[in-house]
Amino acid sequence: MVSIYVHQNGETTRASAIDPGWLDPASKVTLWVDVVTPEDDARRLLGDVFHFHPLAVEDALTAIHHPKIEPYGGYLYLILHGIDFQQDEHWFATRDVDFFLGRNYLVTVHDGHSRSIDTLKQMCEQHGRLLDEGPVAVMHRIVDSMVDNYRPEIEGLEDDIDRMEDEAILGRNENLIRDILALKRDLASLRRVVIPQRDAVGRLARREFPQITDEMAFRFRDVYDHLVRLSDESILLHDRVTGILEAHLSTVSNRLNRVMKVLTVMSTIFLPLTVLTGMWGMNIPLPHFPGGDDVQFWWVAGCMAAISGVMLALFRRNDWI
Repeated sequence: MVSIYVHQNGETTRASAIDPGWLDPASKVTLWVDVVTPEDDARRLLGDVFHFHPLAVEDALTAIHHPKIEPYGGYLYLILHGIDFQQDEHWFATRDVDFFLGRNYLVTVHDGHSRSIDTLKQMCEQHGRLLDEGPVAVMHRIVDSMVDNYRPEIEGLEDDIDRMEDEAILGRNENLIRDILALKRDLASLRRVVIPQRDAVGRLARREFPQITDEMAFRFRDVYDHLVRLSDESILLHDRVTGILEAHLSTVSNRLNRVMKVLTVMSTIFLPLTVLTGMWGMNIPLPHFPGGDDVQFWWVAGCMAAISGVMLALFRRNDWI
């Protein structure tokens, strides 16, 4: 599906086809074309109508996992990633959005699951003067919204980390290590996406390209600051998760040590008792305790109880139990 928004004479309208004359900067037309892939005519639109470089078109129609920005003759090609909150198995699954930024047009290419672009489409239909500031301002609105969408997910992730810290300290969840390792993997994925994205937006903020004016550079600088904070927080969260893993392993080790200590005490106590019962259970004549045959069992049981009591008292005196 292709959505075409044309802004001219102070009004924004939707069009069903692209007039090649609109691509001329002298036409005083601001054009935003949103392409949802896969579509059969997407390659023809990008290559034959806009005449984008074949390599850029190929990247736009395939999933790219690393943000980047590349200047071409007369336009910029930019890949950024928005967070995919609909993914159940990973916190930070992402979807890439491709931007082709020209002097008077913006082309966005995505898979149809971009919340930021859907929101901007609704705003364009409700406010006709939204494209007054030009295609760079439209791209800034989309990028800024994509970065803002990370914040609620990170806050939710921080709540999960707090919960894991309590479970690790109290030792209430013995299977916590699987959740911790999954969280470390997701945070590593977040850093792998945010850091290159921060560098790409930083180039826009430094006004390395003629399409970016001073005013728009200031706006992208604000987005860059948000990405810097996100990258710093991802490092801090990763360190916290590492600390949770160490605390969990320490708790499990301490619990195992306590169990082993109890089992060792029991084994140590039963060792002399086993020797005693083994000796008096031999089918040979042995010295008898005072009294008849009826009281020999109680003499042996009393000796066993006395030995156990003495050993327990000795262990307690030495703080072994």
